[in-house]
Amino acid sequence: MAILCLSDLPMIGSALTQERVKVLPMLTIYRRHIKTCSHRSEGRKYRRCHCPIWVDGFLDGQQNRKALRDPDRRSSIRDWQKAQDTVREWESENKITQGPEASPITIKECSEKFTADAQARHLRSPSLYKYRLLFRQLQDFADQRGFRYLNEFGLDQWREFRATWPNKNVSALKKLGYLRTFLRFCHDNGWYPENYGHKLGNPRITQRPTMPFTQDEMVKILAASKPGSRVRALVLPLRYIGLRIQDAVTLECNRVSNGGLLLYTHKTNVPVYCPLPEFVVNALEAILPRSEYYFWTGHGKPKSVTSYWQRRLQKLFVGAGVPSGHAHRFRDTFAVELLLAGIPIERVATLLGHTSIKTTERHYAPWTHSRQAQLESDVRRAWSADPVVSTETKGTPQVHGTKQRAN
Repeated sequence: MAILCLSDLPMIGSALTQERVKVLPMLTIYRRHIKTCSHRSEGRKYRRCHCPIWVDGFLDGQQNRKALRDPDRRSSIRDWQKAQDTVREWESENKITQGPEASPITIKECSEKFTADAQARHLRSPSLYKYRLLFRQLQDFADQRGFRYLNEFGLDQWREFRATWPNKNVSALKKLGYLRTFLRFCHDNGWYPENYGHKLGNPRITQRPTMPFTQDEMVKILAASKPGSRVRALVLPLRYIGLRIQDAVTLECNRVSNGGLLLYTHKTNVPVYCPLPEFVVNALEAILPRSEYYFWTGHGKPKSVTSYWQRRLQKLFVGAGVPSGHAHRFRDTFAVELLLAGIPIERVATLLGHTSIKTTERHYAPWTHSRQAQLESDVRRAWSADPVVSTETKGTPQVHGTKQRAN
């Protein structure tokens, strides 16, 4: 009986087909880098990343090339030492002793694992709420169609699930982003053979233009609010500091000092300092805070008190004859007035607490004074090369050149 190593296999010819050949067990483990791994170009030699571990080689005369899986966790093995121990055990017994395939994971189980991971990463409460809402809708969709396990969903099923969403426009795009994050999490854990998230196309978005309050509308809103009232004291910092509604209603009294305000925004946790007009400081000092906050007792959830003040403001808008008003338009007014005054958009982004200037440009770029002036200059310069404009427009030789109609 001939004993050959793995490297001798290519030399085996037809003359040895009748001879009993015993192949020594030889398995090699390596990292199979995912697409997003920064070390993918280094190939199998690099193993200090966290990509799934695969095994390649011959065992009991059979070639094996597969991912190493943990039957207890129902996920790919990513610990190098554990992978080595598993392969040594297989080689010593000359057979795969991984045990039977684990049962597929249910939709409820993977949703709970994702939520636990999101909490461990300290995601904000609004984000956790949106993920839980998505998972409830997913579970209802699965129950209606008799699905229990995640691997029962294919690309068609995910598209059908998306079609049940009532969300439109930007809301639908954000919700699709949550679903893609969940599918990537399931794929990275080895629960799902393919990540279908990137195959779900984006919905068509109609970007609504930013519409700040006009000066007449601001006069009506302030006239409809009683001097010294709490709702008027809320309107003024919304307009002259550009706060988000939740930041305004949870504003702490000690944040206002020396004629200015310093706080960390709830949404982006970015520090924002802004000077306050004297009449805004006086309006805040005129109300009697019920706790350490101006507009909140400190009890209950910030979301609840935000909803309460949104309803109060809606009544104010209706009474002022501005039914299309909402709290975020005060923030838009603050930003647009700065841009029209010639303030660079980079500084406006800082005052708004945006982590990226791209966010500011997406919403407020049309209102940038220098940008609009440049656009007008570009259009007028294009006119100078148009013979129709040169012929039909009366002007001086300095404008239209030497060939022109007489004045």
